Amino acid sequence: MKKLILSIGIGIIATASIFAQQTEIDITPNNSWLKAGLTAGVPVGDASDVSSFNLGVDLRGQYLFNPNFAIGVASGYSHYFAKDGLEDFGVIPVAGFARYYFTPSGLFLGTDVGYGFLSNIDNNDGGLYVNPQVGYHNRDWNIYGFYQNTFAENDLDLQNVGIGVTYNIRFK
Repeated sequence: MKKLILSIGIGIIATASIFAQQTEIDITPNNSWLKAGLTAGVPVGDASDVSSFNLGVDLRGQYLFNPNFAIGVASGYSHYFAKDGLEDFGVIPVAGFARYYFTPSGLFLGTDVGYGFLSNIDNNDGGLYVNPQVGYHNRDWNIYGFYQNTFAENDLDLQNVGIGVTYNIRFK
């Protein structure tokens, strides 16, 4: 699993390096911004055995290559509220993301891929993190549904489905 994550990371860095060498990037309020928001979800799979609800914070930095395609970095925190007698735990993702916007305001598809660090889980540091999304966006807001999965060590998959909302904070 660690080799897979390392390979994905090297591929992302190599692609970004090649693109950066061939293209001059101009950061403006029209093509780059921060996204900050909240998520709420219901654990599924292994996570549903020990948790009944999930709340999170979603933080992103986005660069829009053209009116339809964006890439960026994503992080935040997903807190799983444990069922009776168990302890709460969480996932801290460090990921790259890509989004496709069909129109300047409307439907989008996207996904995050990276590493999910686990908190308050013994003998498990984390694993491959994926978070596909489908949603609605306008100039200031994004509202989306997601399926989040962290393929952690020791055959532990932390999954949840939910909704999220982020606000776009423009660079000036």
